[in-house]
Parts: sequence; C-alpha cells; structure tokens
Amino acid sequence: MSDGRGHALVLRGLSKHYGAFTAVDKVSLEVGQGEFLTLLGPSGSGKTTILMAVAGFVAPTAGSILLDGSDITPLPPEKRNFGMVFQGYALFPHMTVADNVAFPLRVRRLSRADRDVKVRAALDLVQLGQFADRLPKQLSGGQQQRVALARALVFDPALLLLDEPLSALDKKLRAELQEELKALHKRVGRTFINVTHDQEEALSMSDRIAILNHGKLIQHGAPGALYERPRTRFVADFLGKSNFLEGIARVPTARGFTLEAGVHDIAVRLTEGEAPPPEGKRSLLSLRPEKIGLLTDGATAENVVGGSIVAWSYLGAGYSLRISTDTLGELRVVLPAWQASFAPAEGLPVRLGWSADAAVLVEDDAP
Repeated sequence: MSDGRGHALVLRGLSKHYGAFTAVDKVSLEVGQGEFLTLLGPSGSGKTTILMAVAGFVAPTAGSILLDGSDITPLPPEKRNFGMVFQGYALFPHMTVADNVAFPLRVRRLSRADRDVKVRAALDLVQLGQFADRLPKQLSGGQQQRVALARALVFDPALLLLDEPLSALDKKLRAELQEELKALHKRVGRTFINVTHDQEEALSMSDRIAILNHGKLIQHGAPGALYERPRTRFVADFLGKSNFLEGIARVPTARGFTLEAGVHDIAVRLTEGEAPPPEGKRSLLSLRPEKIGLLTDGATAENVVGGSIVAWSYLGAGYSLRISTDTLGELRVVLPAWQASFAPAEGLPVRLGWSADAAVLVEDDAP
C-alpha cells in the first residue's frame, strides 16, 4: 500500500440546519496533511454531522469544504475517494475477510491480480493476513474492526474518516485498538479524522483535538495543551475531571493574582503572556484533581486548605478522594496508590496543598 503523505482539509464557516435546529454552527477548522484529528464532544454536539458532511453524506446549509485547496462541497461521496470506518463495522456477513476487503476494489474495476496484491498488503497492514479465508462471524470484535480498517485503506483513500470505530468494544480491547490505530496512522501517513465522545480515546490517539458543544467549535489544539490550558469551564470539565474555584480577583501582578474565595486567598501564578483579571472581577479557576496533594504534618505549600474525606474509591493505580472543605465546597483529589502514606477513611481530617501554577483561569460558560 502507498505510504504517501495525507491530504489537507479545510472547513470554512460550515453550518447545518434542520429547520429551526442548528446542528453545526459556523465551524471553521484546518486539518493538516497526515494529521490525526479527533472531533470530540457530547451527544448532539455536531461532531458526527461534521464528519458526514466531510464524507458527502450530509449537504451543509452554509460554508464550504476544501481538499488541498479545491472546493469539494458539491461532490457526491463516491467522487471524494475517502475511506470510512463505522462503529458497527458494516462487514458483509456472507463474504470472506479477503472478499470484504476487496469489495471497494471490485467497485473500482481493478483486475483480479491487482486486487489480490492490494488485499494481501492491506490485511498484512492490520496483521490479519492469516484470516483471509474466514467469515466475519468467525472473528472477534477487534478483528472485525481491523478488517473494516483494511477495507477503508485498501484503495489508498485521500482521507480516512472514523465514526466512533471503537465504541462497540470492551474497555481492555478498546485500549489495545487505540494503540494499534495510532501506530497504523504513523505507518500509512494518511490524514485521519476521528469522531468520539470518549475523552481518553481522544487524548491517547490524536495529534490534535477539536472540542465541540451545541454545534460550535469551542477550542482545538494538541491534547496536552487542551488538558493543561483549557479556556472554558466546559472544556476543563469535559476533557477529564476538574475542580472549580470561584472568587474575586485581588492584587493583580505581572505574574499572577490572588483569588479571594471565602476565607481563603488562593495564590495563582499565570503563564508568560497571560494577563491577570482586573481587581475586583469575579473569576473562575480550574484545578485538576491530580494536582492537589495531601500534606503530611509540618509540610506546607503555596496554597493550603483543610478538610475531611467524605468518600473515597480505590482505582488500582490510585485513590479518588472527595474532600469537604469549609468554604471551597467539595474538592476531588486523585493520588497515586503506591505513594499513599495513609489509609483513607470517611471523616478523616486532611490538609490539601497545591502550587500557585496548578490552577488555570477559565471562562465561565455554564448555561
């Protein structure tokens, strides 16, 4: 199979209306050559509608779709040469694995000899060469999904579109396929556009994530950048878990400010180029649970808050704790289990500590 570079896709002001309902609202986004982009959002956010518009199955109400600079908006699906992988595999049950993979090539009227070469290469790519003569029902769910991937790649598509391809698999198998799909993307060098509502899947596989809500593009960027520097409450809350601290901004400086939250003055250190909020402005901080520590006797931190454990869970790799504080409400804390120097128990008094650069200033976009 070809390992040529992928193609670049651009969405310009893409919108889709169904009567009075707006499924996609003026989304503009660029997907680079060979990039693995994930469209992430809750149900009804518009991610699948965007993917179907890119595939050609949904006609946008407004806006345009460009492939390598050429407008493909009016083209039907069969003229776009895009590969598609669906959640339900969509394999033909009466056909062998090899015949399923060969189907797009038969439609394109390739010779039997050329089909055989391409099918063999595609099955080897997904490590299923020895299963060519089996029927789909003789394969596991993960193997069937690999067949669907091989079929989508066998004709050297310009883009590979993935519509929640792993959601039907169990958690362990899904994690394994995530690694395989990421490695496959590197091997083939194609542009992948993936749709999911699974945050862990998006973080683990993607070069870049576009987060959508109510049809709007909220924020996009590299997984680490989105997780560490969310711009809004929605992004911080949807991409992982977060605590939110509300208060009044006090004593702004070039490097940060103090958040007056009840009886606590929370020290906040900003990144270079980030402006502090004006004095007296009501402000919101996002604080990830894993960035809070439990302080031992005599230990201190830039921010220290007392509380007590109201609930806890053992997660194998760590503990998830819910801590009741005096005026900050309930805070969630995640600690590595192997480092824990205490036995968690409901009602146990604790001291929480975190650094001034642990919390991030976010916009409050709550409805």
